Amino acid sequence: MARPALLTDPEVVTWLAAHPSWQRASNTITRAFTFADFSAALAFVVRVGLLAEKHEHHPDIALGWGKANVTWSTHEPKGLTSLDLTLAAATDALIA
Repeated sequence: MARPALLTDPEVVTWLAAHPSWQRASNTITRAFTFADFSAALAFVVRVGLLAEKHEHHPDIALGWGKANVTWSTHEPKGLTSLDLTLAAATDALIA
């Protein structure tokens, strides 16, 4: 599957301004999610995993008791693409 081109810094900054829960770290965007307990966090991670599989684009996820950190980036080309931003917004929708 061909990946979209890398985004410019202004494009990423504009998206982040509209999605303040996400933080940029170098070539990634990351968000920390909190939940009532481990099972709720796990269920969320499973939903993110299914979303990722559907789009053949996978985040890094750290799961703990009542928390999950999701990091989106593109490995080839290395950086952020529209796919990362689209899937980050879709990740948000999973908890809406």
